[in-house]
Amino acid sequence: MDVQGMVTAEPLIADPTVSLTSEAKDELRRIVTEEDDPSLGLRVFVSPGGCSGLSYGMSLEDHSDDSDEVIEHEDLKVFIDEFTVNFIRGSQIDFVKGLMGAGFTVQNPNAVKACACGSSFDTGSNAETAQKCAD
Repeated sequence: MDVQGMVTAEPLIADPTVSLTSEAKDELRRIVTEEDDPSLGLRVFVSPGGCSGLSYGMSLEDHSDDSDEVIEHEDLKVFIDEFTVNFIRGSQIDFVKGLMGAGFTVQNPNAVKACACGSSFDTGSNAETAQKCAD
């Protein structure tokens, strides 16, 4: 309570932009060690397109851009450009192995629908960028 007897709200702690599962950390750490380049980080980006409107992309980079948000998880780095931050805030990056291969995936709480292929998504405000699925 404040001095006038009114209840005041506690400050909100914002969700981290992204978090990494232990599997994602292990795989990223393995790659960085194998490449023998401690400056490497995982770039996560979103671009318009895909059958649901937006598509995820990931790459390895050895530096961030000036407008990037750089998230550090232990000794690992994730680079996210300012366009992408708006679409993936609160997401979790995982590394999964399956019959069709292995790779990093994004579990995005902002996605209201996703393509069956799992590589594109819609946040409810980007349907105009959707494209037909490849046959």
